[in-house]
Amino acid sequence: MFTDDELYKSFIAGDRTCLDELMLRYGDSLICYLYGYLKSMEDAEDLMIDTFARLMVKRPSIKNGCFKAYLYKIARNLAARHYTRQHRAEVFSMDGLETEPEGAELIEDTVLSSEKKHILNMCLDSINPQLKEALWLVYVEDLSYAQAAEVMRISVKKLDHLLQKGKKELKSELVKEGI
Repeated sequence: MFTDDELYKSFIAGDRTCLDELMLRYGDSLICYLYGYLKSMEDAEDLMIDTFARLMVKRPSIKNGCFKAYLYKIARNLAARHYTRQHRAEVFSMDGLETEPEGAELIEDTVLSSEKKHILNMCLDSINPQLKEALWLVYVEDLSYAQAAEVMRISVKKLDHLLQKGKKELKSELVKEGI
């Protein structure tokens, strides 16, 4: 299995199938991230395609190990422009990010899992959107602190502060819900 950097370099060298592989690798998670901003699956899918189209057309030079962060940074910028055009406030939300379970899970497990996700999303909705975004990028998307800070256009120190505050607020909200 090739790394992101190897695939991107191969794409730059002329192998178009490598961009397809990167799109398969990150397309769904990028759509979920964009959906948090846009609240529209169609718009999120369009912007995901626009993100990869920018890579294809501009072919920017990306430092080793920074492909995923660069990808999310492009997507975030496109979402911000989309908001400017739509005259909406930039708010990150976790609504609708729940996925249907795959396979033959027991109904009890499915209901319990769905209820936990619902409570988690409800608690996340009650905290500051910037805190939610920081938690999402680091703990769901597995970006490093430096990469997440770059995506959010803040310092690593500020990101660390947001994560600490976000975890504290989330914990408080979960306690209120009896978790």
